[in-house]
Amino acid sequence: MDDVADRGLLIGPTAARALAEGTVGDPFALLGPHADGGSVIVRAFLPGARGVQALARADGRTLAELRAPQLPGLFVGRIPRDTPYLLSVRWDDAEQQTEDPYSFPLLLGEMDLHLIAEGTHRELGRCLGAQPLSLGDVSGVRFAVWAPNARRVSVVGDFNGWDGRRHAMRKRIEAGIWELFIPRMSAGTIYKYEILGPHGLLPLKSDPVALQVERPPRTASVVADAAPFRWTDAEWLAQRATRHSPNAPLSVYEVHAGSWRRRWDAGRPAPGWDALADQLIPYVRELGFTHIELMPVAAHPFGGSWGYQPLSQFAPHAEWGEPAAFKRFVDRCHAAGIGVILDWVPAHFPTDAHGLAHFDGTALYEHADPREGFHQDWNTLIYNLGRNEVRGFLIASALHWLEQYHLDGLRVDAVASMLYRDYSRDPGEWVPNRHGGRENLESVSFLQHLNEVVRQRCPGALTIAEESTAWPGVTRPAREGGLGFSYKWNMGWMHDTLAYVVRDPLYRGHHHNEMTFGLVYAFSERFVLPLSHDEVVHGKRSLIGKMPGDRWQRFANLRAYLGFMWAHPGKKLLFMGGELAQEREWNHDDELDWGALRDPLHLGVQRWVRDLNRCYAAEPALHLLDCESTGFHWIVGDDRDNSVFAFYRVGAAPSASPGDLDASHERRVEDAPPVIAVCNFTPLPRSGYRLGAPRIGRWREILNSDAGAYGGSGIGNLGAVFAAAQAARGQPFSLTLSLPPLATILLRHDGGLSAEEMAP
Repeated sequence: MDDVADRGLLIGPTAARALAEGTVGDPFALLGPHADGGSVIVRAFLPGARGVQALARADGRTLAELRAPQLPGLFVGRIPRDTPYLLSVRWDDAEQQTEDPYSFPLLLGEMDLHLIAEGTHRELGRCLGAQPLSLGDVSGVRFAVWAPNARRVSVVGDFNGWDGRRHAMRKRIEAGIWELFIPRMSAGTIYKYEILGPHGLLPLKSDPVALQVERPPRTASVVADAAPFRWTDAEWLAQRATRHSPNAPLSVYEVHAGSWRRRWDAGRPAPGWDALADQLIPYVRELGFTHIELMPVAAHPFGGSWGYQPLSQFAPHAEWGEPAAFKRFVDRCHAAGIGVILDWVPAHFPTDAHGLAHFDGTALYEHADPREGFHQDWNTLIYNLGRNEVRGFLIASALHWLEQYHLDGLRVDAVASMLYRDYSRDPGEWVPNRHGGRENLESVSFLQHLNEVVRQRCPGALTIAEESTAWPGVTRPAREGGLGFSYKWNMGWMHDTLAYVVRDPLYRGHHHNEMTFGLVYAFSERFVLPLSHDEVVHGKRSLIGKMPGDRWQRFANLRAYLGFMWAHPGKKLLFMGGELAQEREWNHDDELDWGALRDPLHLGVQRWVRDLNRCYAAEPALHLLDCESTGFHWIVGDDRDNSVFAFYRVGAAPSASPGDLDASHERRVEDAPPVIAVCNFTPLPRSGYRLGAPRIGRWREILNSDAGAYGGSGIGNLGAVFAAAQAARGQPFSLTLSLPPLATILLRHDGGLSAEEMAP
């Protein structure tokens, strides 16, 4: 180095060694332009380059031939002050011209950094990650990532030979954010982060806030296209709050996007969201479901997790298409009058080395103590919800799906595992809360805050808890001490009623309360009745596979059970394949058994589900007071000898006026006739069955699961029966019915006087 005339170009030996070894914490202090008197020293570290020139951006003239006198790959030289420049880099097989990434200022504002640090930044998807943008006439991508304990973070990819020394980032000390603008980079670029942690170099990490990812098994992040999407669903969004009133019908078809249908035209594999929309949307509309619920579509490395172990909380799974394709799917659902609910997983994440686990070399997103931070059931890590930045990350993810993808709700997975510190743990394997209890206070606070933020920012959007315990107030507003969810899955109802219907009818009388117990607490929360994917996997058998008896009885059992469910208070959810009475368990690697519909019994179940949905939507009594005890009345709840259940639903209390009901469902009681549901869960038809009725006059049989069109025996009540002025079973009037075997019938009052109207 003694022959170097301009010693001002050199850096200290320690700094040079740090560059060569990739341990520089602040590359901007060494690289890029540095004023030096009347000129500017330019340094560029480009290992493997054969030569570098600094060119004037204005006209391309050569400003300086940069030399490498001190360290291979470290090119230095002087250029005139106030002269924007380019780097012209000669590689072995190409020549590249680009602006110097170390010539650009820091771009994240102080307010963004402050909000990130306190966990209140609600739009991390536009702040962190890879953001295409233009600085004047220079286009490129700004990268930003939270890694407060890292010693160095670099952006790597094909664009720099995956060499972490090339695009090291600058740390924003106040928030632990690392940032770098890379010029001339465009959408579609593959990238990861190379992180030097406190104890050494980590496996390459995917971007926690990536908006797009590679298709598995590849694991890199992708710079997403920043072009705005042209939505056409403004009218839908304006009406969403009305559609999601507790008094509105809500019937959900749960779907795994990758296996609803896998073989399309000529056996080709499904190409993704657009092809799914072509067939799924008209199918769901024909069957009368109001909503599709998608099992998690956030990017996940292992398909066998069905999406419940996601690593990218801001990016849709690449196997089904790019982000814009998913937006098109949602937009088309809304155009068809169908809402879209997404399963969302804030409880845990997988341990894959390229993901969030020990992201910066420390327990950053997870708890350090495995008694708090490791899910033994699923071999996953638990988010540290006591950390502001982690809470903010997850709430921003929830809002990203709701706001950027116009989703109509989130079904929050595994809430029970979040609420209890001892969930699925033995004594000594968990850490009590600050009061010595088992409640996870940080999770409770997080869920309350999540629901309040969603309520404020996304009018009409639903949040639905998968919560299987007796935790009080899951759907009570957070401001009143509840968790603030719109609905809770009624797991108790599901377990009890399935336990009943899988039994031989001969023994059902001994377990009669399994069908009635749900009404003891049916109005303690706002409930969804779920027959979900969890009930048709892992040896539990399909819905039709659970049913006892010969083939005809099995199908009749299923139809009767679904009829009971649709008449019962609570919103409805059915997993795909249930409407087909698919015989085998669901397999995420195969499509539904569509060929089963060639069989009249399978086709009959599908028709029955369609007609249940249509009746549910058309009959105000079945949904107007769905979440209120005044909308439900037992008629027969104790006939265990005959395994018969009967109840009636009303659409408004007798004293109600239009102003008492939701504005979208203003009906007087005379506009919402009551509906009686009668279920016979034995294979014996029962003629002359006397049943109490709340009104005199004609009761029309509007649905009968034993009708021939559904595969039944055709026993019924000739379309209608008439209530006589004879009291029975606590009701002022009574009907004499023919009850079909293993069947549910629905009767709607079509005329006559009520007891109040008959009174003098």
